[in-house]
Amino acid sequence: MPSTNNAPKPWDTDDIDKWKVDPFLPSDNTGGTLAEESSFIVLFPKYREVYLREAWPGVTKALKNLGIACTLDLVSGSMEVKTTKKTWDPAAILKARDLIKLLARSVPAPEALRVLQDDVASDVIKIRNLVNNKEKFVKRRQRLLGPNAATLKALQLLTSTYIQVQGNTVSAIGGYKGLKEVRRVVEDTMHNIHPIYQIKELMVKRELAKDPLLKNESWDRFLPNYKKRSLSKRLKPHKISEKKAYTPFPPAAEPSKVDLQLEAGEYHIGREAKKRIAHEERMEKQKAKNEEKKREREKDFIAPDEPVDGERKKKKRKTKALDD
Repeated sequence: MPSTNNAPKPWDTDDIDKWKVDPFLPSDNTGGTLAEESSFIVLFPKYREVYLREAWPGVTKALKNLGIACTLDLVSGSMEVKTTKKTWDPAAILKARDLIKLLARSVPAPEALRVLQDDVASDVIKIRNLVNNKEKFVKRRQRLLGPNAATLKALQLLTSTYIQVQGNTVSAIGGYKGLKEVRRVVEDTMHNIHPIYQIKELMVKRELAKDPLLKNESWDRFLPNYKKRSLSKRLKPHKISEKKAYTPFPPAAEPSKVDLQLEAGEYHIGREAKKRIAHEERMEKQKAKNEEKKREREKDFIAPDEPVDGERKKKKRKTKALDD
């Protein structure tokens, strides 16, 4: 049977955007209301209580248009969303769940409400478990922000997303392509790859996408290729441990204290005799030291050797001959 994949398709033209997501309208729901109620509860930290209390009327109004009910419990510190009989979009409860997740992660309410749109998604990336050391984690998280948050702003512009770094997570809001790039950059940064390399690559891709001639070609020759460099130029380690010759027999055991006493003949001597011998040895050492110190002190009082009379006359004759 001949293949029909290459058959002409008059309805498939170049001006069709295959990535476009058509909005879901109430008229598209032909099945009616939902059969059961779905709900999600998300806890929020204590410091978000004041902000959520101020921004909650706007959140309630936005969710009411989708037929979603929401409650803010300040006693237990939680936010709850659930479906109602007026809910006409089955995916609305999932969007509402993402909304309260972002609000709990310190995302501003105007940015978090964008998740309710059909062409906008969100991603909460957990970064604490990617690095074991706390000091390294703090440094790499700061590297993701950059000086005066310049790195984060550049990443937001290149991926067309909103990024919020808070605590142990990174929250991102935007299109699906942008979220994929953001996750790749964040994970590489936590794995000790500087984000400036990824930003340069995104800038090159952005310029190449504007050229219609390179639309269907591979961009590998244009993208920067960074090789991992070894900082150490040493080919050999500082200390080379030489392996000893293998012997099946274990090394000889060192003689114990009892064996040493038996060899010296001190094992059968009584306790008092041992004390006396040790005292005598100590006194002998002390006497030898005292004599050595005494000799050193007496060196200063020893008179130098004086020359004989014959030697003095010879020296005088030499001095007279030199004067003449």
